[in-house]
Amino acid sequence: MTKVSFFTRFARFASNVTGRPVTFICAVTLIITWALTGPLFGFSDTWQLVINTGTTIITFLMVFLIQNTQNRDTEALQIKLDEIIRADHSAHNELLDLEELDDAELDAIHKRYVAMADHARRHIEGRGARG
Repeated sequence: MTKVSFFTRFARFASNVTGRPVTFICAVTLIITWALTGPLFGFSDTWQLVINTGTTIITFLMVFLIQNTQNRDTEALQIKLDEIIRADHSAHNELLDLEELDDAELDAIHKRYVAMADHARRHIEGRGARG
């Protein structure tokens, strides 16, 4: 297996750390501490700027980390699903790369599967009425 890039390792580490309850508690504690220091600094513009700037920077950076993690997880999940479809000989192999199709093609396939589900439900309901 190839060596994982620094950014991938960092994004995985950051997402693991930031998703923990203790990190949330630390963030809440930081905000409470900031709020309690308001009277000490006279609720000045600088006092407000500190929290605004800090939260903006953290949010901006977290968007990229979260997107990177989400992209990796989605791609891994897609590969696993593709393998299941490929391994099942009764599956429709045309489903292997659905994520590559445009919206019109996806809608057409979706309608086909909705029709198949409706047909199956009618078949089941028909058997239930006779039994």
